[in-house]
Amino acid sequence: MIDISAKFPTLRRASARAELAVQATTFARIASNDLPKQDPLIVARWAGIQAAKRTSELIPACHQVPLDWVEVHCTCVPDEHVIIVRATAVADYKTGVEMEALVAATIAALTLYDMLKPVDQSMYIRTVRLEEKHGGLHPSPSPTRRPAACVIVISDSVLAGSRADRTGPAARAALEAQGFSCGPPVVVGNNPPAIAGAVRSACDLGADLVITCGGTGLGPRDLTASALRSVLERETPGIAEWLRAYSRHRTPRAVLSNGIAGLRAGTLIIALPGSPRAVTECLTALAPVLPHALDMVRGEGHGEHNHD
Repeated sequence: MIDISAKFPTLRRASARAELAVQATTFARIASNDLPKQDPLIVARWAGIQAAKRTSELIPACHQVPLDWVEVHCTCVPDEHVIIVRATAVADYKTGVEMEALVAATIAALTLYDMLKPVDQSMYIRTVRLEEKHGGLHPSPSPTRRPAACVIVISDSVLAGSRADRTGPAARAALEAQGFSCGPPVVVGNNPPAIAGAVRSACDLGADLVITCGGTGLGPRDLTASALRSVLERETPGIAEWLRAYSRHRTPRAVLSNGIAGLRAGTLIIALPGSPRAVTECLTALAPVLPHALDMVRGEGHGEHNHD
């Protein structure tokens, strides 16, 4: 299986189609229900719905998806000598539902085959295919210019040399993995003027993104939020709200975060917690939206990015 623990739920929808080719005389038998196994369209519909809910038991590498809705329709098309099965699956989850839709369509078609075989020996399933899928976010295509990021670590102990900095390198590695150019982390103490000065300097040097690490808790020395408010020209509260919502699934202490985000001229500034794990998780959460956010900051519009 693929590890989806770092992903977050989005509304997923997929539709699949299967076609069962039958003889012309079979349609009349279906219409009159003159069959040894009766009500094939009804039974096939429910078989498909039930199969969608058991996809993870049938396909070894599939995740167990909590489906919100499944629908299956079986339509007779005599002019084309075919019964068309259409299946749709919907879930608010971390991974897509195309396999659930495909399994539903396939099992419905196989159920029709089983129920009609006493009267039609020449049937065959001529196609099973995914028609559409929606949901999930992927990073936008690589920009023509590699965006520049700056990491600022806020820690009295790291500045004093009494503790090694593990957070800055973790943030830098995560950003470089997402396509940013990023120099060595800048370290400052828990001092609002020093924090504000470091952020202003990064903005003035042309950073597209500034990530601060540390000083977002409730302690008397957690002053990052107040320092950044003296620098920001406009806050972007949705980013901080999203990070808290994402992180609360990993630790209940996420509700204690005082992180903020906002803009200064053409730079996006985001305050993250001070631990290497929290920084890595937060940057993972931001990965699908950061490219689009930077496009918007540069005035490049609200165009849709790739979805799966």
